[in-house]
Amino acid sequence: MINDHSNDQSEQIVTHYRKQDKRLGVLASPRKGLVAALNFGLQAAKGKFIARIDADDRMRPDRLRLQVEALEMHTSWSLVACQVHLFPEQSIQAGYREYIRWQNQCLTPTDIDADIYLESPFMHPSVTYRRADILKLGGYCEGDFAEDYDLCLRMHQAGPSMAKLPEILLDWRDSPRRLSRIDPRCSQQAFGRLRALPGQGFQTEKPSPPRHVGRRTQNTPTLSPVTGTRIHARRLGRYRPKKNRPSNTWHTGC
Repeated sequence: MINDHSNDQSEQIVTHYRKQDKRLGVLASPRKGLVAALNFGLQAAKGKFIARIDADDRMRPDRLRLQVEALEMHTSWSLVACQVHLFPEQSIQAGYREYIRWQNQCLTPTDIDADIYLESPFMHPSVTYRRADILKLGGYCEGDFAEDYDLCLRMHQAGPSMAKLPEILLDWRDSPRRLSRIDPRCSQQAFGRLRALPGQGFQTEKPSPPRHVGRRTQNTPTLSPVTGTRIHARRLGRYRPKKNRPSNTWHTGC
């Protein structure tokens, strides 16, 4: 557990449970903020895989086993997520319900490559990834954007495959104060800037391949998870890299 300067007795609670399970530990992040805590945890970890989870979400018992087995079986995958269930039911608005429906259909590396410029294809607390591969990309980047979507776009451009298990292994909690609702870094405008400038923050010698955006959602109206506004999939085609686009120079860092 990374303690991000909490003042709610979190450290004492973990210390209590550590008496029952010595595998639990607490590290204090030297800098305040989510991105700093994530990068501190990446550097401090010793394991081959990193599994993300948020404190208010619920992880199903088989999630870690199934995701590790998938990564060990598919050595070309750098990241594997899972389908999610949004709760509590009474708080779910139409936009997020549609977003989860779309997201739970993005399963294979081909699906994710095709639709990654529509929206973030993963709930960040649902992913498990190879620690070494994320460190090669420079970890998480700080900026006026969502750090998880930025990481996915950088992985997409750098080449590692990403996939999703066709099973619900995470219960993702909705609340009026969730960051994806209130943080400007998670706004449609911020996501649009990331999609329109996929090279923001990194460079590579690898040319950007053509992608077919919205393959499975073409001609299907989609709801913005934040505003509930209908977005037509073909409108997002402007984010598709052009077939004759010249090679760019990218660097793997923030």
